Amino acid sequence: MRQNTIAPRVLARTARGSHVSVQRRSLATPASLPEKDCTSITPPYSKLQQNLATIRKLLGNRPLTLAEKILYSHVYEPERTLANGGIKRGETYLQLSPERVAMQDASAQMALLQFMSAGMSRCAVPASIHCDHLIQAAEGAEKDLQRSIVTNQEVFDFLESAARKYGIEFWKPGSGIIHQIVLENYAAPGMLMLGTDSHTPNAGGLGMLAIGVGGADAVDALTGTPWELKAPKIIGVHLTGQMNGWTTPKDLILHVAGKLTVRGGTGAILEYFGPGVFNQSCTGLATVANMGAEVGATTSTFPYTPRMRAYLQATGRAPVALAADKAAANGYLAPDEGAEYDELIQIDLSKLEPTINGPFTPDLATPLSKFGSFVKEQGWKDELSAALIGSCTNSSYEDMTSVADLARQAKKAGLKTQVPFLCTPGSEQIRATIERDQVTSELEDVGATVLANACGPCIGQWKREDKQGEENAILTSFNRNFKSRNDGNRLTMNFLASPTVVTAMAFSGKLSFNPMTDSIPLPSGESFRFSPPHGQDLPEAGFTPGETSYYPKPTPEPQPETEVVIRPDSQRLEILQPFPSHFGEDSGNNRGLELPPLKVLMRVRGKCTTDHISAAGPWLKYKGHLTNISENLLITAVNDEGGEVNVAFDHEHGPSESESDTIPSVAKRLKARKQPWALVVDDNYGEGSAREHAALQPRFYGCAAIVARSFARIHETNLKKQGILPLWFVDKADYNRIGSGDVIETLGLADLLQGKADASIRLRVTRSSGEQFEIPVRHTMSADQLKWLRAGSALNHIRAQISAGAN
Repeated sequence: MRQNTIAPRVLARTARGSHVSVQRRSLATPASLPEKDCTSITPPYSKLQQNLATIRKLLGNRPLTLAEKILYSHVYEPERTLANGGIKRGETYLQLSPERVAMQDASAQMALLQFMSAGMSRCAVPASIHCDHLIQAAEGAEKDLQRSIVTNQEVFDFLESAARKYGIEFWKPGSGIIHQIVLENYAAPGMLMLGTDSHTPNAGGLGMLAIGVGGADAVDALTGTPWELKAPKIIGVHLTGQMNGWTTPKDLILHVAGKLTVRGGTGAILEYFGPGVFNQSCTGLATVANMGAEVGATTSTFPYTPRMRAYLQATGRAPVALAADKAAANGYLAPDEGAEYDELIQIDLSKLEPTINGPFTPDLATPLSKFGSFVKEQGWKDELSAALIGSCTNSSYEDMTSVADLARQAKKAGLKTQVPFLCTPGSEQIRATIERDQVTSELEDVGATVLANACGPCIGQWKREDKQGEENAILTSFNRNFKSRNDGNRLTMNFLASPTVVTAMAFSGKLSFNPMTDSIPLPSGESFRFSPPHGQDLPEAGFTPGETSYYPKPTPEPQPETEVVIRPDSQRLEILQPFPSHFGEDSGNNRGLELPPLKVLMRVRGKCTTDHISAAGPWLKYKGHLTNISENLLITAVNDEGGEVNVAFDHEHGPSESESDTIPSVAKRLKARKQPWALVVDDNYGEGSAREHAALQPRFYGCAAIVARSFARIHETNLKKQGILPLWFVDKADYNRIGSGDVIETLGLADLLQGKADASIRLRVTRSSGEQFEIPVRHTMSADQLKWLRAGSALNHIRAQISAGAN
C-alpha cells in the first residue's frame, strides 16, 4: 500500500509566482560561456502557444497542467487528432511532433540502421549522437578512453559517417554522457524531445518533456512521421519547505521511488510544483527527473524557475532564456490555477531525510537513520567494497563541489577513503571546470580515481577485478541497481544514495555509518564528524568547455556523398533485413488476419527487466549486429517451470537434440523449423532501460506475441514497433494455465485489424495433452499500431508510406 498522501483528481494549488518573469535571483550572476547560436534549440514558442490555444478551445478551456500544456502544444494537426472528441488521459492516443532527437552510441547503431532503410536523405528534426556507453572503466580516464576508442573504432567510424551523411551532430568519445550534454546544450523550457535511452527525462530539469524511447520511435521523429503516445495521466508532486543538512534532490526521488514503486508511475508524467521547486538548482531537478524512469514514469517536469534561467545563461543560452521568459509571462511554462491531477503527492522537504535504496531494485527505500539497523536485520556484512559517484544522475558541478567539500574536511582530519572511490564527471565541460577549480585534485588527494566522461560502471562498463562470485555491497549515486548490472556479479548489492552520502561512507567503509550522527575514530584517539556539505550549482568563474575537439559543428548540413562505413565481414555491425509480415500469402499463415498458431517458448517468472531480456556489459559491442546480440536473449531470465535460469524446454526435439537447452538455443531451433512462438510473462515485463534490442531479438528469432500480466511502457511500445503483439491477461491467474510447448491461437484479431467496433481478442490454448480452453486477453493497440502489426513492423509501414509519397 502506498504511504504517501494521494487523492484522485485533486485540484492543484499552483502559485501565481511560478510565472518566473517577475522573479529574479538576488545572488551574483556567475560568468557565462560564449553565447551559442540558439536558432535550432529555441522552441518555436509562438507556434506552440497558438497550437495550445486551438487545443484549449477543443477541450472547453479547462485549466491545464504544465505537462499537458507542453504535450498538447506539440499535437500534430489538433483538429484531426481531436476529431472524435476530447483528450482523455490514459486513453486517447496523441499524434505528436517532437522537436529534437538525441541518441547514445549503443542505441544509435540500431536507430540509424533503421533510419537508413527508410530511404531519407536528411533528418526531419535536429538530432545528435553521443559516444558514452562504449567506454569501459578500468584504470582511469585517459587510459580507459584511449583503449575504448581503439576497441570500438569500427562502431565510432560508422556513427560518425552516418552523422556526416544525414546532418547529425556527433559528440566524440570523451565529450561526456548524453544526458548531461543535452542539459548543457540542447534542453529548453517547453520543448518536447525524444532520446533513445530510458534516462532521457533528465532534461526535464529544464522544464521540458524529454521522453525515452526505442530506436524505432526515434525513426518516427527523424523521418517527420507523427510520433504516437497515449495521453499520459499526470501525477502531481506538491513540494513545500526547504531541504536542510544532508538532504539533496537525490533523496527526494529516492523517497518518491519508495512510495510509488517501480510500477507506480507507469503511463504517467510526474509534474512537480509548489514553492519547494524554486529552491532547487536546475541540475538538482535534472537528478529528480532522471530517476523518474525508475518508477516507470513517461517523464518528469517542473515549472520554469529563475535558477533554470541562470543555468541557461551560464551555459551560453541567454537567447533561450529570454524567449522562455516571454513564454512564461504568457503562462505557457507553469500549470494553470485549478489544474487537476490524477493523483497528488504532498512532500514537505524540510522533513525529508537522506535515503538509501536497494539492493537489486531502485524502489526499496530506507531512511539513512534506519539503514544500519536494516543491514543488521538482513544479516549482511557491515562493510562497503566500493563507492562510486557520478553517472548521468549525479555528475553536475553542484554534485562534484559538494563531495569536494567533504574531501576537504576529511583531508584536514588526515583521512583517506577506505574503499575504492570512483568518480565520473558528466561531461568534458564538467571535467575541465572541476579540474580548473581544484575539485579534481581535492578528490584525488583523498584516494579518488577519476574516470572518463562516460557512463562506465553505471551501465556495466566496469572492468572490476575483485569480489567476483562473492557477496559484497557497493554504494553508488547511480539510478539503477538490478542484479549483475554494474560488475557482472549477481551477488553484488548496489545501494543507491546521494553523492554526498556515498562519499562520506567511503571514508568509514561501513554500511552502518551515518554521517549525520556518527564519528570516525582518528589515529590520535580523537574522533571526526563531517559537517553537512555545501556545493555550488554554478561556477563563479563560469564553465570552461575543455577539449573542444570532442564537440561537433553546430547544425551541420548533410553530406549525401558520404559513404556510411560498414565492413562486409563485420561482427559489430549488420545491415538490417525487414521483418516479414505475419499475414499474407508469403507468410505461410493460413489463418487469414489471425496470427498463425504459436508455440509457447517458456513462462517467465517474476521480475524480468530489459537487462534480463538483452543483457548489457560485454554484449554492448554487438548493439549494431542483430544476429550476434540475439545470442543473449533472456539468458538471465527464470523459467517458471523448474525455476532455472536460462533454461528452455524443446517438446518436439529431434533425436540428436536435447530436451532442454539455453533459451536462445531453443528459440533458434523454433526459428529453423519456421515455427512462430510466444512468451508468457509476469508483471511489469520489460521494466528498466529503453533498449529496443529486447524487442528486436525475440522478433528476430520468430516471436509473434507476448502475453503478460502487465508491461512496462517503453518496452510494450518497442514490441509493437517490431511487429510483436503484446497482450494483457484479463485474469492474471491465467498466467499459470499456459506452459511451454502449449499452442496458442488468437481469436478476434482479424476483427480488430478490419476495424470492427468493440472487437475483442481471446486466446485458444491447446495443451500437449490435447486439452483446449479459451481465455480473454486485452490489448492497447491504436489504429496506427495495428497498421505496424499488419505490415510486420512500424518501419515497414513507414517505408511503404515514404515510397507511396515519392510515387
